[in-house]
Amino acid sequence: MSEQKAGNTPEAEAAALAWSRVEQARHPQRPYPMDLIERIFTDFSEIHGDRAFGDDEAVICGMARLDADEVLVIGIRKGGTTKERIRRNFGMPSPEGYRKALRCMKLAEKFARPVIALIDVTAAYPGLGAEERGQAEAIARNIREMSRLRVPTISVITGEGGSGGALALAVTDRVLILENAVYSVIPPEGAAAIMWRDIAHKDRAAAALRVTAQEVSALGCVDEIISEPPAGIHIDRETGAGILGNTLRKHLEILKAMPIDLLLSERQRKFRNIAQFYSES
Repeated sequence: MSEQKAGNTPEAEAAALAWSRVEQARHPQRPYPMDLIERIFTDFSEIHGDRAFGDDEAVICGMARLDADEVLVIGIRKGGTTKERIRRNFGMPSPEGYRKALRCMKLAEKFARPVIALIDVTAAYPGLGAEERGQAEAIARNIREMSRLRVPTISVITGEGGSGGALALAVTDRVLILENAVYSVIPPEGAAAIMWRDIAHKDRAAAALRVTAQEVSALGCVDEIISEPPAGIHIDRETGAGILGNTLRKHLEILKAMPIDLLLSERQRKFRNIAQFYSES
């Protein structure tokens, strides 16, 4: 009996599948959050600046309407052209982006408007300037304050949900993920560089990280997987946006019907229990 070829091992197949999902999440035609916002919401009015340092163009915030509901919408902008990508730092937020988002969330809380975040971010920007301006503190503050917001909150991983850069906008009552999106603690290339000191092992890292929507759902990190059109949302944007919009409406109606104190206790309970491997009897 001949030995099984290395390329046909279960490990290799799992790595290939995981990496194919990463590639789908990064597909150049995949709609960015702003593309979806334009198709789902109306009367979008952008809010600029963090009132401390500047206006991070990687993060977009604004008041909008979802049918009759007035909501705050937050998204990540990566840019379509090279010039736009450079201006928006390739969709990697700086501290002022997270502080702008938090300022807008507090404004939404003041006027009792639900918060909806559409997330497609590889990671928060790790540059020296961002660290000097308090990147870690800004992310940590968002996580804390989002857990306490006294309004319904929903986040959707639409492409990549990478590390604390995504988590800073995803401590919400409902965390949803599109079928071909990925959600991970670190980009696969970063994990490969750490574990194998070679990003050529990025597919193995993707499999080890368990990044796919089905895997993070099994881990309890997301509340629902949103189906994409058969061809994928990068091919059929209109149908995909319609499915996402209907899912947002469904969850928003459920959350609006819950008393605020119950909403907060359930949100905090959910995040305290994520990643538990055992519980005391």
